[in-house]
Amino acid sequence: MRLPILVGVICLIAVLGVGMWVSNFTVYLGDDPTTCNNCHVMDDVYEGWYHAGHKAWATCNDCHTPHAFIPKYLVKARSGFNHVTAFTFGHIPSPLRAKPSTDKIIQENCIRCHEDTVETIMAGPMQEERYCFECHRSVAHGARGISILPYQDKTR
Repeated sequence: MRLPILVGVICLIAVLGVGMWVSNFTVYLGDDPTTCNNCHVMDDVYEGWYHAGHKAWATCNDCHTPHAFIPKYLVKARSGFNHVTAFTFGHIPSPLRAKPSTDKIIQENCIRCHEDTVETIMAGPMQEERYCFECHRSVAHGARGISILPYQDKTR
């Protein structure tokens, strides 16, 4: 009874190992924005970031993942799993949108980088329940609709 289980576990480990090797898994652990652009559906997002003002200051992970070590890699693992299953089963959303949990991370990172500015804004009449990117939509990824790609999202 133990032999079939052992063989199954060894096969599973081998399949996962080969999959990680073939996909160059370790590149996804870093912060290189070209890694996020490995999939063509990210072309317009990457292109927008590349030509926008944040390119000089922030990579994808600076805005889209927490900065603490363990939460960062938990978010990257969850996102990676979502991306793999979306591509495997063909459920790629169009347009691509950050999930509500990612919206919160982005907001926290906006505040972390722009703390002095946010303090000044919060001292004024600004509503606290709004996300920074509701008004500053084009800052990180540029203006919508400027891509040469035919499927670029021009909404939200």
